[in-house]
Amino acid sequence: MKTLSKIYNIIIFAILYFPIVMVIVFSFNSARYTPMEWKDFSFQWYELLFQNEEILSALSVTLEVALISTLAATLLGTTAAIGIHAMNKKLRSAMLTINHFPMVNPEIVTGVAFMLLFVALAVVLPLFKPGFFTLCIAHITFCTPYVVLQIMPKLRQMDRHLFEAALDLGCTPFRAFVKVMVPEILPGILTGALMAFTMSLDDFAISYFTSGSSAQTLSVTIYSMVKRPVTPEIYALSTLMFGTVLVLLVLANIGQIRDIASRKKRAR
Repeated sequence: MKTLSKIYNIIIFAILYFPIVMVIVFSFNSARYTPMEWKDFSFQWYELLFQNEEILSALSVTLEVALISTLAATLLGTTAAIGIHAMNKKLRSAMLTINHFPMVNPEIVTGVAFMLLFVALAVVLPLFKPGFFTLCIAHITFCTPYVVLQIMPKLRQMDRHLFEAALDLGCTPFRAFVKVMVPEILPGILTGALMAFTMSLDDFAISYFTSGSSAQTLSVTIYSMVKRPVTPEIYALSTLMFGTVLVLLVLANIGQIRDIASRKKRAR
């Protein structure tokens, strides 16, 4: 059974990652129109990528939206998680169910719903005309539940008497929050922020329906580019995006491992 299990895992990982490996390999292939035929090792597609104004503009929008939505979602998610944790059991369960719903809801449904909402609001408030602002609002909205999901376990692990002891010793509620609660839940906050950044960077469906023509993210730009014959610049861009997400996930996992190790040391 162990051998079959290993073979099964190898097959699954091969199916998942072989196409990505192929994209990475052929991003260094100098052949333009026959990517499956290896010609010479070259960085020319990376050089052309960084000379493409359309892609660079989309990259700038993507990073700006990701950073803004990460900061806002982390702040909202942290305060929401603390508020939910303070509720009674039944109300907490109901709020967590509501929080989980956007994560399981199909993205295309969420994207269409946002589009209809923004179009309706734009009749009264021109600020909601699809563009950079609406893109940020949409990303903040769907990223916040992921932050809440990462912080809630840290709040459950925290000794609630620490906060009360800080208040008894003369701390103001804000000072006790900063000095006692934040250090305890910081790993969850950082993991939630990395998750929000990754989700914002990776999103397509919601961005497609809320960006308009004035502010398009990389995913939307790539989608419009693949309608035409695909150039190897897309391989280079996909490689860089995969590497960025991989680094963020590794950092998040390292943070979790260190947090578990520190908790075990304190338990001893």
